[in-house]
Amino acid sequence: MNQLLWIGFHGLDAESVPAGVAPGGIIPFARNLDPDPARGPARLKALIDGLQARWGQELPLAVALDQEGGAVSRLKPWVGETPSFRAIWERGGAAACGAWGRLWGEGLRMLGFNVDFAPVADLWDGIAGTGLGDRAASQRPGEVAQAAGAFLHGLEGWGVRGCLKHFPGLGGTRVDSHEALPELADEAQVRRNLEPFVALANEDRLIMVAHLRTFHTEGLPASLHRGSVAENAFGVRGRFLPDDLEMGGCTDWSWSDRVRLCLEAGHDWLLVCQTEQGVRACAEALATQPETLTRGAVVRSRALRANLLRPVPGPLAPRAWADWVDQVRSAAS
Repeated sequence: MNQLLWIGFHGLDAESVPAGVAPGGIIPFARNLDPDPARGPARLKALIDGLQARWGQELPLAVALDQEGGAVSRLKPWVGETPSFRAIWERGGAAACGAWGRLWGEGLRMLGFNVDFAPVADLWDGIAGTGLGDRAASQRPGEVAQAAGAFLHGLEGWGVRGCLKHFPGLGGTRVDSHEALPELADEAQVRRNLEPFVALANEDRLIMVAHLRTFHTEGLPASLHRGSVAENAFGVRGRFLPDDLEMGGCTDWSWSDRVRLCLEAGHDWLLVCQTEQGVRACAEALATQPETLTRGAVVRSRALRANLLRPVPGPLAPRAWADWVDQVRSAAS
């Protein structure tokens, strides 16, 4: 059942990932990347090769990164500053969003990633302190759908899966869900937030569900509420996963409740990104769940992994990487 876990870890090499977990996915963060642009990219490629050799023999291991550009750019130490999604949209529209999707897809594929937790499909609202800001392309749902759709097309053209986030939409919230649980009582705002997801979702689309309480979540975060995941009434279908289960927006619930509610909600995976203690606690809670509750998620998770890109092992090609970095810097200038 641990294959339902997508986990973060601490360290720069494959040996740093805790033994005994056997996850279905790994999520490197900035803390896992050697910031030296000369040696860091090759070291990350070796890390991912090592993880695939360890856990990706039967099915490709999911290896995901939060690479949006702008404020959320894990590759920033190697490529420098890049524009936010909002700036890209405002300067160049859908064509520019597609071009940046292609750029990130090419670079991530070279490194060995097969999933990118991007693009943001939330509505821009200009509210400070929520962790969203210019990560969102526009305040208009139709424009967000165009921007995110173009980005996905570019990214996935390189075989790297995108992920729409943060369903059902954080636009208009006042609290950062990394710290606490935001709420949206305005039904009209919730329905506007949903529009890009409705436009872009499909049965095979990765969709990250936010820790967000709304008028219909019965006191739960959307991430833990079946009526906001597999049984949502909004016509949004996809392969659902919750935002990081160590975030403040869901920590009022015990690990046992978080895991049970996620599985009941219809998530395919459980994301635990920050601490080894959290990974262990989630794995222990998962081990206590009945097979009747985990069976469907296991089947769905294996089906997705079977269709993920299997990276070609071997050293990073230095010339190709240098040429790509030059393209990114040129596009950002």
